[in-house]
Amino acid sequence: MRRTFTWVVVGLAIGMTACAGDDSGSTSDEPTTQAPSTEAPVVTEPPFEVVKPLASGVGATTVEGPVSGGAGAVVFGTSAFDGASFEYTEEEFFISGTATSYTSATALSEDGSWTVEAKDTADYKTRILVRRPVASETFGGTVYVEWLNVTAGLDTGPTWSLSWIDLMRQGAVWVGVSTQRVGVEGGGNAMGEFRVLKKADPERYGSLNHPGDNYSYDIFSQAGATVWQQADTILGGLQPEVVIAAGESQSGFRMASYLNAFAPMHDVYNGYLVHSRGARAANLYCATNCADPGDPSDVKTPQIVRIREDLTRPVLNFVTETDVVGTALGYRRAEQPDTEVFRNWEVAGTAHGDAYSLGINDGERGDGQADIELFEAQFGAPTSVYMGIIECSKPINAGPHTYVLRAAIRALDTWIRTGVAPASMPKLQNNAEITGYEVDGNGVALGGIRTPYVDVPMAVLSGIGQEGGGFCGLFGTTTSLTADQLDALYPTADDFIAKWTEATDAAVASGVILAIDADAIKSAGANYGAMRAEM
Repeated sequence: MRRTFTWVVVGLAIGMTACAGDDSGSTSDEPTTQAPSTEAPVVTEPPFEVVKPLASGVGATTVEGPVSGGAGAVVFGTSAFDGASFEYTEEEFFISGTATSYTSATALSEDGSWTVEAKDTADYKTRILVRRPVASETFGGTVYVEWLNVTAGLDTGPTWSLSWIDLMRQGAVWVGVSTQRVGVEGGGNAMGEFRVLKKADPERYGSLNHPGDNYSYDIFSQAGATVWQQADTILGGLQPEVVIAAGESQSGFRMASYLNAFAPMHDVYNGYLVHSRGARAANLYCATNCADPGDPSDVKTPQIVRIREDLTRPVLNFVTETDVVGTALGYRRAEQPDTEVFRNWEVAGTAHGDAYSLGINDGERGDGQADIELFEAQFGAPTSVYMGIIECSKPINAGPHTYVLRAAIRALDTWIRTGVAPASMPKLQNNAEITGYEVDGNGVALGGIRTPYVDVPMAVLSGIGQEGGGFCGLFGTTTSLTADQLDALYPTADDFIAKWTEATDAAVASGVILAIDADAIKSAGANYGAMRAEM
């Protein structure tokens, strides 16, 4: 007699049903258990020589540290870092110098081909946070420099949060730069005011001085140059081979402007990860806050900004479902084709922020438990984050953002080192209004980078459709499939495991999931399948 694969999750009050889409998407009967597809136009390009950046015209910095004192702990994000079990250490430094702000004699163009000129200078002193291998022999040679995000009113590292376990597996160094004024001096979102550096620990950080975001671009160049020029001090003697710049969300908007105005001029970084940006880019110069009517000296960016086409360093643009559609972000309006130095990856079933980056990653140990927890979150994703500070109306996204981002970061590093570009990937199939997606019969978005999470679904994972206060609109949704739907899709446990394994292997073959992560993903699926088979 056939053993029914009944998907009733014991101990979880699910009470949800699948929907066909909640943002004006259409439906189709296309099956969702097929292997992922990466059909897209093939881009060919000549190999380019990997040349160490010159850091031309970038001002020198003075480094202090490692910093100690005050309350005795680093102030960063909402949780402490414990890298001892990974043989990693965390050190904090202060860098100071003279930064330049920039203006433009002409209005900034949508194509990103900007010409800027120096406006004025100001002295600054800010913080950089370094997480690195303790042993030099485990250093893989790559340093990732993240423009810390201050949207919540404090310094956070979203790219670090989503990828740190693999950065450590690489033996990479991560450097977080307090690039913007809010993280140092305050004045941003009141939610994060208690973690502003100079307010959280006045004794430790009281000497810092940030003159304003007009100087942030030059500060970021100087921080990257410091990695190259003062590695003996800030990297404990590790010598970088590749230095990659990264910025997510609000910092991704800054990264877009940095690429268009400063990357060609300063040439500090070997490559760039632009993570979860929208259609715009950050303003270049604001006399106050660039609010209408503004000041005559303000230099704002257009509502749509693309990355300039004459760059010579690789750029990987990584976006989720949340980022591509809608009026708030709407990256689709600024999309551009792949070139010899530009790749765009759009990932189905993912959200700007999700269950992994907003909690599961805090318990990540690289032992497979976090992979099981993320898998099972498809049947019990939280509706609140940060101990209830943010309450959303629906379970937040429990998708594969972290896995594909890890693969993207490695692909960018390989691209820089070998000249072999990542594969061109298909775009998500948004509707004509750019408000939602074309979806399959279960409500899963079509197109984009495919993983087992969307092609062998346990739930409808979406980057849109969330409601609630705070930042809920960025957290997407998880709508668990019903037991009847799951039984129809996967009549037996063995059937589910076979399909999950096949889809995972296909994602590895297409370069969007790392083999080491695939083993954990398959184990999580097999563990769950075996448990259900016993019911």
